[in-house]
Amino acid sequence: MRSDIVKKGPTRCAHRSLFHALGYSPEDLKKPLIGICNSFNEVIPGHMGLREIADAAKLGVAAAGGTPLEFPAIGVCDGIAMGHTGMKFSLASRELIADSIEAVSMASGFDGLVLIPNCDKVVPGMLMAAARLNIPSVVVSGGAMLAGRFHGRDISVSQAFEAAGKFAAGEMSEDEMTDLEAHACPGCGSCAGLFTANTMNCLTEVLGMGLPGNGTIPAAYQGARRILAKRAGEVVVGLVKKDIKPRDILTREAFENAITVDMGIGGSSNTVLHLTAIAHEAGITLPAPLFDEISRRTPYITKLSPGGTHHMQDLDEAGGIPAVMNELSKKNLIHLDTLTVTGTTGDRIKDAKILRPDVIRSVDDPYRKEGGIAILKGNLCPDYAVVKASAVKEDMMTYRGTAKCFNSEEEGVNAIMDGKIHDGDVVVIRYEGPKGGPGMQEMLNPTAVITGMGLKVGLITDGRFSGASQGACIGHISPEAMEGGPIALIKDGDMISIDIPNRKLELEISDEEMEKRKAEWKKPEPKIKTGYLSRYAKLTTSASTGAIVM
Repeated sequence: MRSDIVKKGPTRCAHRSLFHALGYSPEDLKKPLIGICNSFNEVIPGHMGLREIADAAKLGVAAAGGTPLEFPAIGVCDGIAMGHTGMKFSLASRELIADSIEAVSMASGFDGLVLIPNCDKVVPGMLMAAARLNIPSVVVSGGAMLAGRFHGRDISVSQAFEAAGKFAAGEMSEDEMTDLEAHACPGCGSCAGLFTANTMNCLTEVLGMGLPGNGTIPAAYQGARRILAKRAGEVVVGLVKKDIKPRDILTREAFENAITVDMGIGGSSNTVLHLTAIAHEAGITLPAPLFDEISRRTPYITKLSPGGTHHMQDLDEAGGIPAVMNELSKKNLIHLDTLTVTGTTGDRIKDAKILRPDVIRSVDDPYRKEGGIAILKGNLCPDYAVVKASAVKEDMMTYRGTAKCFNSEEEGVNAIMDGKIHDGDVVVIRYEGPKGGPGMQEMLNPTAVITGMGLKVGLITDGRFSGASQGACIGHISPEAMEGGPIALIKDGDMISIDIPNRKLELEISDEEMEKRKAEWKKPEPKIKTGYLSRYAKLTTSASTGAIVM
């Protein structure tokens, strides 16, 4: 066993003594040592219930003949970090999570890992660590939040963000806004819509690194979540005994399955960043055109919030991710022979059925014939840009508007709230990319305010968007402004053309004018010059390669 490096032989006398101090007996040390990485904290609603999940996982490990050892991981709540300097740390925290798991696991000599995330960057950070370490691992999340109820309808945190725009437009009173905020998030769990956290927890199932139900069983269903966690603990001990490692599971075909399901359910645009980064750790390259190629052939068969009115509890009732995969497999879109932590994908989904056709449509009657995410190119994004097409209204799929440029998210939000943005504009928020932000802020505040105010505008950025964002919102524009990309060269009043069906994003100026502006451009001073974000800005790559630290 790998853990022999910390527990066997005369030179490990002191090591065994330290394990004894922790309460581990000689019999315990004869068993596989399984690290239980628990990202519990009291800052993220999705992580409040993770102590119970970790306890259940430890029971499963012990029942299967392993010795569990729990250790922590950090986490940032994107919702609480939204709209201020804290959001610069969100994406950057993904690297800290992966690095810290690597450090503890290598130093401790673990034979296997149970990884317990729930929200936003913690899920991809843990998957990156699993791929990098390549020791037997299972991911088990804490589950999705139930939808809140307000005025007789299901809501989630996205309506709370949009309330600011409705209030500014005079469509909602302060008392109504206070009432809504008290009901939007009714309890623990990752926010109830198909936002980044829930998308990534679903794709963890598809990749084969989590058990069925990982992405959809609500956090409030504590019995089911604990059973899932206990099973995860049992499974990882079996993986250790069989020597099945993450890179045996995280193959190119597994990532193609994940992209396919992402397109079929209309998941968060952030998955392009995260799947690319996880694949990189597994030694696999996922070029941007692959996402679009798969999107073109994958029908969009669920319509969950923010693109629709259903939430994660509805998807769970409908049969969950296995039912989605089974339906997509009818068009030969799923690699059925890929390995999961519990057998093959084909075996896992063969008996799955759609139990609510109002939530999961058939591949012959989809919401759209193409997938939920589109990859755009053009003179504004020579590398690429990403849009969550499933959250764009039909009348905004093609759009032409006048540029209003802002060099930070804060400037853009202030202008929107001050009534300086009008129908027919394209809001340009730049210098918010991986290097320029630094940290590639999510733009849920401006998109939510635009939605709440009922404005018919486009928004483009070298930053990124929350999974809760909706509208003609195009992010990940590469190269970013801080690297002198074309988004840095836009001027107020320029015309910008968005054509999602034809995958185009164009700045309507001549090549000669573009070259003239590029020659005149000067790189601005970094926004942050000290601390972790300063180091991150120097080491991170472009959004087009996953914004990974090299």
